[in-house]
Amino acid sequence: MPNTVCFKRLRPTQTFIALGLLVAALVSPAAWADDYADVNKLLKSGQPTEAMAKVDQFLVGKPRDPQMRFLKGVILAETGKSNEAIATFVKLTEEYPELPEPYNNLAVLYAGQSQFDKARVALEMAIRTNPSYATAHENLGDVYAKLASQAYSKALQLDGSNAGVPPKLALIRNLFAPEGRAGKPVASATPAPSTAAAPGAKASHTPAMAAPAAATPSPAAMQDGSQEVVASVQAWAKAWASKDMGSYLGAYSDKFDPPGQQSRKAWEGERRDRIVSKRSISVDVSDFDVKMSDGKATVSFRQNYKAGALVANSRKTLDMVRQSGRWLITRESSGG
Repeated sequence: MPNTVCFKRLRPTQTFIALGLLVAALVSPAAWADDYADVNKLLKSGQPTEAMAKVDQFLVGKPRDPQMRFLKGVILAETGKSNEAIATFVKLTEEYPELPEPYNNLAVLYAGQSQFDKARVALEMAIRTNPSYATAHENLGDVYAKLASQAYSKALQLDGSNAGVPPKLALIRNLFAPEGRAGKPVASATPAPSTAAAPGAKASHTPAMAAPAAATPSPAAMQDGSQEVVASVQAWAKAWASKDMGSYLGAYSDKFDPPGQQSRKAWEGERRDRIVSKRSISVDVSDFDVKMSDGKATVSFRQNYKAGALVANSRKTLDMVRQSGRWLITRESSGG
């Protein structure tokens, strides 16, 4: 079966989802916005050589800047230098494991080389990092379908008399036929060489700069007793920022559903390792929207997170339940 599976990246004009807003710390990120915009503009106008020159010039002075390094990986992929792009994204996943987008673009590149097992692992990491990352979920579905196609083809090769295999194989082939992908977004403004990614792939190009948000709850959050919910979220954010793991983990209900089918113990261990290892953390929450019913609440808010070289401004949603006079978290998701 030809490699026609369509993997999604993000359009050049879109921002990183959830934790994908990258800027370097210690220097005002606003001062660099024009550099990022210039690179993206050159790339979208079909001038990858000029874009790369701009990236290399920037990285001479700021070699660890994650946002510009991500753009470098995009340019390498767009110009067919898949192995170099893979190396760039692998390094980003090692240094910034909180970010799902490098994992997704890494999976796109692996898929373009028919390394579907590696693509699967990368996408599972993206989803583990951000369970609300819809693009990665769709890509993972496509990878599973491609792996299934390979398995069915092998089964048919080994036993051509098995009448149950051909219909399954035909179903998957129809799924990836051009007419079956009509609803999928196009690749990007600049077509990528076939060696860079699977057809239809969509990559993150221009992360937006995170803007600090006001810490004052909206009027809607102060009605119907929902101020207690807001206060619980603020206390959770404060415990997170101060690395008070007892209070932070205590903000979660015993009914909390950890992401990625993890056990509660494994999730707590992973959160403890990630939080305590940070030199400093800032978590500002604002712009609350609270909905309450029968002892349960759903609160959506803007979360501005800073830790080392990472700044992420995202929308977050917590499902909460009132237990023993406290509002505790039963589920959390990012994005939107």
